[in-house]
Amino acid sequence: MTDNKKNNLFSWINSKITKKNQIDSNKHKINFFFKLKESLKKTKIFFGNKISCIFSLKHVDKVLFEKLEEIMILSDVGINTTEKIIQGLINDANRQELKNPKAVYFLLKERMHLILKKVEIPLLIANHTPFVILIVGVNGTGKTTTALKLAKKYKLNGKSVMLAAADTFRSAAIDQLQTLGKIHGIPVIAQTFGADPAAVAFDAFKSAISKKIDVLIIDTAGRLHNKQHLLEELKKIVRVIKKLNTSAPHEIVLVIDACNGQNTINQTEMFHKSINLTGLILTKLDGTAKGGVIFALSDKFSIPIRYIGTGEKSTDLLDFNSNDFINAIFNDIK
Repeated sequence: MTDNKKNNLFSWINSKITKKNQIDSNKHKINFFFKLKESLKKTKIFFGNKISCIFSLKHVDKVLFEKLEEIMILSDVGINTTEKIIQGLINDANRQELKNPKAVYFLLKERMHLILKKVEIPLLIANHTPFVILIVGVNGTGKTTTALKLAKKYKLNGKSVMLAAADTFRSAAIDQLQTLGKIHGIPVIAQTFGADPAAVAFDAFKSAISKKIDVLIIDTAGRLHNKQHLLEELKKIVRVIKKLNTSAPHEIVLVIDACNGQNTINQTEMFHKSINLTGLILTKLDGTAKGGVIFALSDKFSIPIRYIGTGEKSTDLLDFNSNDFINAIFNDIK
């Protein structure tokens, strides 16, 4: 075979491989979006469908904006964020002399997308080995399950991962993490029930360093955000970790139950003041019809949303994509 024929053959093979990769990538994106739409179905019915009904009105007037404000507040968007969005819409509508409700609808969609776009910042696992992630939050948000989901996600991406069971106040939490870790082939560092959480975190970090683990995920006890002494224990964990590496932990992520609505604002505020959060993970979005709290959180704190939980399976943790989220809850109107 001549060199020209070989080069043509290689080019043809490469073009086929590239095309297949593009098709696989598109299928992957479609599957993710479908999963997101399914998980946000309740929110779309409660929020998206009602809003699209409002914009079926014939006029852009005070009644339209009052109805929109009511639905947004009932959907947990929050009073301050709602007022900011509504006032911006009114100003835009007046400035552009908009008379068509459909035009205002697209402006609303754009404004709400911009709120989420500013917190769409992926978590990059780089520059540190191990990369230490501290998982915090109140009881019942799904921290332990989320820690496992993260571990599996990174393992599937080719990272070596270790878990630390620093929720020593509940023996069930230790058992759960150890059991799940064993099932998925992920090592778990743990001590006995009632042990010092900071000591568990310290030992896990030392172990991860010696074994050259890529990612260490530390699960902590569910702390009531209004109990200062419990928040002090989290500060202690951070201090102890910094004795081994001053740059760690490299991510402090608050796990939030979207079903808790406006109460999550208080939780986020207290945790952020105490330990300076670097990321948020919203769970149980599939379990609430009022998913508007994501806009209130984004508007008030501007803390990056790293992932969203869309179900109980270990794979039900999606990278946050603002455009997909908006398209999943808004209807297309004609």
